[in-house]
Amino acid sequence: MSWRSEHIWIELIKGSRKTSNFCWAFILFLGSLGFLLVGTNSYFGRNLISLFPSQQIIFFPQGLVMSFYGIAGLFISAYLWSTILWNVGSGYDRFDRKEGIVCLFRWGFPGKNRRVFLQFLIKDIQSVRIEVKEGIYARRVLYMEIRGQMAIPLTRTDENFTPREVEQKAAELAYFLGVPIEVF
Repeated sequence: MSWRSEHIWIELIKGSRKTSNFCWAFILFLGSLGFLLVGTNSYFGRNLISLFPSQQIIFFPQGLVMSFYGIAGLFISAYLWSTILWNVGSGYDRFDRKEGIVCLFRWGFPGKNRRVFLQFLIKDIQSVRIEVKEGIYARRVLYMEIRGQMAIPLTRTDENFTPREVEQKAAELAYFLGVPIEVF
């Protein structure tokens, strides 16, 4: 989602609150809970919940391994739910031609560096760069080249843009900022 006027362009960045993250966190939570319940049932030697039969599973080694997988899955699920709750990676890109400033803001994990805020002068921007990697995991990422610094990604690597969408976005941004486009 973006908002644009004659002098200001604001691009909102979605972050980790995506449908796929909700689905994976939910599936992982239920799956790991199932593994943990089967491991617990095999430890006690009876069915605490009839939905998960465990008569054929002995605790050592199968039940122990299933309990381990269940606990590990719950930790990974908690991590995913935390990133969704804190909306890690969300923020905005603000390009202001009137003041000659580019501001990039992202939310990170809690702590002293929770807010990531970068500010540059438009005159320091060398180019808008498109990096294309084709293959099984095709990837098209938009970068901003800053003089004397490294390239800063403007799009996420997991966004599946078509070549036309990336080229159009790069062309619009390069025209707005008055810089050339590079393709790698």
